[in-house]
Amino acid sequence: MLRTVNRVLLAVAGLVLLVLGGSVLAVGLGASPPSWWIHDGRHDVLLSEGQRTRWRDAGWWWPVVIAALAVLLLLALWWLVAAVRRHRLAELLVDTGDGEGAVLRGRALERVFAEEAARSDGVDGARVRLTGRRTAPRARVRLQLEPHVDPGTALADLTGHALLHARRSAGLAALPAEVRLRGVKHGVERVS
Repeated sequence: MLRTVNRVLLAVAGLVLLVLGGSVLAVGLGASPPSWWIHDGRHDVLLSEGQRTRWRDAGWWWPVVIAALAVLLLLALWWLVAAVRRHRLAELLVDTGDGEGAVLRGRALERVFAEEAARSDGVDGARVRLTGRRTAPRARVRLQLEPHVDPGTALADLTGHALLHARRSAGLAALPAEVRLRGVKHGVERVS
């Protein structure tokens, strides 16, 4: 969802900047603007001196400007943090059963999970990524299947073996998984 919001916000901001910049450029190059447009012609300025200094002496002007800029800064920082945030789970908390806990590296579990999934019959390759929270991880699995493999059988084999072993080894009550199956495309071979 955040990826969609990010793309929509970038598209809207880009479209607004493109329309405004393009229209100012068009008017600057001699195109005649409509009567309601923000400036009238090639030698007109966007803001006159009177418009720029209109509220400078009002007591509310500077606090409003500073508050608006602060809100824009906070939104930009939130957007930056959301874009840079790691989408991969770094570590999992494992309940050891004695009241204590242990930390399991997410990449270690991903690697073992992917290796076991790739050993299944008819699976050419597997990639696993853990997401979610440390106490409630989710798995994203991508399997590359050989052409002769039934996808239902491969999925049942994954959930019955590799996913079950990963869930048990991490001591998790549940490990929801999103599995994407893809067939391997082999190149054409010349037979002489």
